[in-house]
Amino acid sequence: MENYIKPPVEKRYADELELLKVTDDGRKPENWQLSPPAVRKFILGGEVRTKDGSVTIKRKFYGNDALVERAIITLAGSRGLMLVGEPGTAKTMLSELLSAACCGCSTNTVQGTAGTTEDMIKYSWNYALLLSKGPCREALVPSPLLIGMEKGIFARFEEITRTPAEIQDSLISVMSDQILSIPELGDDGLVLARPGFNIIGTANTRDKGVNEMSGALKRRFNFETVEPVKDVRLEKEIIIHEAEDLAKSGHIDMPVDTDVAELLAVTYHELREGRTANGTIVEKPAAVMSTAEAVSVYFQALSHAWYYGQRRIDLSVLAQSLLGAVCKESKDDLEKLKGYFKTVSKEKTGEGELWKEYVSASKLLR
Repeated sequence: MENYIKPPVEKRYADELELLKVTDDGRKPENWQLSPPAVRKFILGGEVRTKDGSVTIKRKFYGNDALVERAIITLAGSRGLMLVGEPGTAKTMLSELLSAACCGCSTNTVQGTAGTTEDMIKYSWNYALLLSKGPCREALVPSPLLIGMEKGIFARFEEITRTPAEIQDSLISVMSDQILSIPELGDDGLVLARPGFNIIGTANTRDKGVNEMSGALKRRFNFETVEPVKDVRLEKEIIIHEAEDLAKSGHIDMPVDTDVAELLAVTYHELREGRTANGTIVEKPAAVMSTAEAVSVYFQALSHAWYYGQRRIDLSVLAQSLLGAVCKESKDDLEKLKGYFKTVSKEKTGEGELWKEYVSASKLLR
């Protein structure tokens, strides 16, 4: 595989997908590449038996396994899937994994913004061809929804609640009737959805009320809430796993420090919960304390150590990276972060030299 910054899921895990495809003897929904059990195994990991033994499929989504199963069955039943939750809870990653496993394509995507228009979702025109040849199929520029219907694949709609309500509602008739009308093409302007077509949407709960989805549109989706990681050990595992992947893609030949990963996982967990492991109340920052941010903070410190020739992560760099991640929505968050470290200095400096160094480094926060 050629070297890219972030290859699509179907390219990054092409070998695993091919292995699952040739060994999959389960029942497949029409036009799906894998059966639901194989899709589950691709996302949550497991063993695949081959003639030469068994191969391990690595886990890619760390969270609620039952949620993943429900999501797969929702899509198998040709019902729209809406993944909601706090920012940074891997909703986008899950939608990419589902699309790659079911359809072999994770890039048929609409990115919802305040500037998203209806033609970005359905179709637009090549105006040079439109002027020279008039309304014809050759002049049509299909957008993700139309592509999904014609190919029988998923269309992903990211951050749907960032999109104006009237644009969101353009999905209603398509999801109800599985038909898209292109009036300019006359009798040839009726597009019928092929089997396999579906929509996976994502929405951040922090955007609630920005462009609230209408009741009619909500009824076209099954909603699944992707919760933040609650288990410190699991969060540590995610940080290690993601940091290793980022280091590999960035050609950083430096091992991940599992103790520092645990340190960061504990910090994020306690700030997110507003309570230390000993039960002491701390003020929660206004910023989203997501696992994705924790991965970014760790990788920033790892990159600093690599490029500046250090043999280990400098905890003062880790603390400064944490400051940049936490204190970006409210200036009050700096005082909350300092308050947390004051509490930690009393509770955790007896837990080892690493915590002592971490607390000492936090005194540099400005």
